[in-house]
Amino acid sequence: MSHTTEQKFMDLLKEQSAYGEAIGLMAWDMRTKAPRKGIEGRSEVIGVMSQKVHEIQTSEKMRHYIDELKGKTQDPMLKRAVEEAEETYNKTAKIPADEYRAYVTLQTKAESMWGEAKSNNDFESFRPYLEKLVEYNRKFADYWGYENHRYDALLNNYEPGVTVKVLDEVFPKVREALSSLLKQIKEAPNQPDPSVLKGRFPKECQAEFSEAILERMGYDFDAGRLDETVHPFAIGLNTNDVRVTTKYDEKDFRTAVFGTIHEGGHALYEQSIDPKLAFTPLADGTSMGIHESQSLFWENFIARSEGFWRNHYELFKNYAPEHFQHLSLEKFYPAVNEVKPSLIRIEADELTYCLHIMVRYELEKALIAGEIEVKDLPELWNQKMEDYLGITPESDSEGVLQDIHWSGGDFGYFPSYALGYMYAAQLNSKMREEIDVDRYIEEGDFHKIKEWLTENVHQYGKMKKPLQILNDITDEGLNPDHLIGYLTNKYKKIYQF
Repeated sequence: MSHTTEQKFMDLLKEQSAYGEAIGLMAWDMRTKAPRKGIEGRSEVIGVMSQKVHEIQTSEKMRHYIDELKGKTQDPMLKRAVEEAEETYNKTAKIPADEYRAYVTLQTKAESMWGEAKSNNDFESFRPYLEKLVEYNRKFADYWGYENHRYDALLNNYEPGVTVKVLDEVFPKVREALSSLLKQIKEAPNQPDPSVLKGRFPKECQAEFSEAILERMGYDFDAGRLDETVHPFAIGLNTNDVRVTTKYDEKDFRTAVFGTIHEGGHALYEQSIDPKLAFTPLADGTSMGIHESQSLFWENFIARSEGFWRNHYELFKNYAPEHFQHLSLEKFYPAVNEVKPSLIRIEADELTYCLHIMVRYELEKALIAGEIEVKDLPELWNQKMEDYLGITPESDSEGVLQDIHWSGGDFGYFPSYALGYMYAAQLNSKMREEIDVDRYIEEGDFHKIKEWLTENVHQYGKMKKPLQILNDITDEGLNPDHLIGYLTNKYKKIYQF
């Protein structure tokens, strides 16, 4: 092994990273600013660029450098980069290059078609694209291999170490606890009045308040921006360009405000990764679940807390319309934390949120296993929503078509939302043992909180695996009791039961 080999390996990773950044920028543009007629051509370009990344990841050069450096370097960062490159090589090399390019092109076209189908409440127009995406994912799972369940191969893309066996043990426990809480809340005598939040709230004012909160959280606007889109997301092009998007609803400010804070949590993670990891595969969140733990921590454990609004309510009223000026905090806080089963996942209250994830998990697990087909989805979706949340969508737009994930082929992704919530609860418990979280929230000083997260989670990027991050911080593996305890204590207080 020589220094030259190390440098050539890093140069190859930098080339791969450069293509990835270009693809990310095009994807951001397609979801925010691109004209509709440009979508098809842009999809082809992304397909070509993605094929180039595929070629780099599976090239003879990459295999050579991995073989030369594996087990021979003492540099921790280089060692992990080699491990990550080898994992990607072994996985990616199993997919023929022409299939990969066709799949990526299909993904981008499907995303565009999903947007139209959702707007037009037309599942049948989207169905052929989704059928092809499912077919590809079944095939890829078989290429990669699995021990017990085909879906495990896809889960591993987003949450290494988590399997169907783990989820099927943890999710029923959480579902039972949430269902019990939901029943008690429905029967509680003290019910918040959500009507106090109604009224037009101009999106320009929502944007100004959202930007003010992002700045207080520590989001660096010199290394990012806030834009409007159909389905909110955050995207890290590099640690100095991490962008946030949101969706405004002038009839309900909660969609944008909490959504922006959620995506801001994702962005803080990416902005705080150690710069030494730049231009390597390690300059990213270690898993979707850990990533989601950061967004849900800020959205729920911080921004939905009583202390947050005690500090920020006056700031909020600076941007809010007239009817909020005479609304007391005592009525406002319970109202923004109302528990009411909703049809739309991204608008769900924090208690019922995980139930939305379980609906999606069970459907896509069955899809990948071949137990159900795409044509069955609308009916099965509606039935599960009735079973778990007691409500039935009146249209596919507010049902099976509401999420963007399947249109991007992201099967195996949804469980990370619920896992992230559980991770966030564990991190919250540990953080409170070490710093005075409530005091910092009430003072509106998030510096120490962000610093704790950066020190324990953010800085490592992919240097640590997700369950290693969790274990190093909390001295235990996945434990849903923290989330169940948090939700029980919070809502017993609000609903007084």
